[in-house]
Amino acid sequence: MTDKAVSDVPIISIIDDDESVREALLFLMKSVGLNAEIFGSAKDFLTDYDPANIGCIISDIRMPGMSGLDLQHELNQRACTLPIIFITGHGDIPMAVEAIKNGAVDFHTKPFRDQSLLDSINKAIEFNKILRRDMDQKNSIQRRLATLTPREREVLELVIAGKVSKVIADKLQLSPRTVETHRAHMMEKMQVATLTELGKLVQLVQ
Repeated sequence: MTDKAVSDVPIISIIDDDESVREALLFLMKSVGLNAEIFGSAKDFLTDYDPANIGCIISDIRMPGMSGLDLQHELNQRACTLPIIFITGHGDIPMAVEAIKNGAVDFHTKPFRDQSLLDSINKAIEFNKILRRDMDQKNSIQRRLATLTPREREVLELVIAGKVSKVIADKLQLSPRTVETHRAHMMEKMQVATLTELGKLVQLVQ
């Protein structure tokens, strides 16, 4: 395995039980300035797996022990955001189709053109950046929601449902002034200025 780059730099994780394939792919990555690391098995990759990494995975679909599909299943269970590109033999097409259905970005049959693989890698990296950005946004919203008091959360849910302050006050048996206070605090904690903004944020995490 190669030395890891810092976590904000895309890393291409190459997983193949054939050493010659691993080394050839590692050379290709280096030739175009991509950071890469190599693993002889899916289990080796999982031992070293860091959820903070960005980039993508290139994996053989047929390997002794844990197959590429097994690895994909395990990573899906872990909510991994790293896209997978599979490399396969001609007889593995049905497996590759299954992998695509389970979220793989692409698959290439051996032998494949270097440029075709590089195009898939670039697509996968961009896809990973979008996934990470969306995840970071959702995590930020969840952190804001967690700062709300139980009463503020009740007010939020009723506001999102389109209820005006007087209706909320009657439902929660509060004064309209108290509801307005809770509402102001809730909007401040959620870092929004309008109900439209608030609604969009909540939709992102529902």
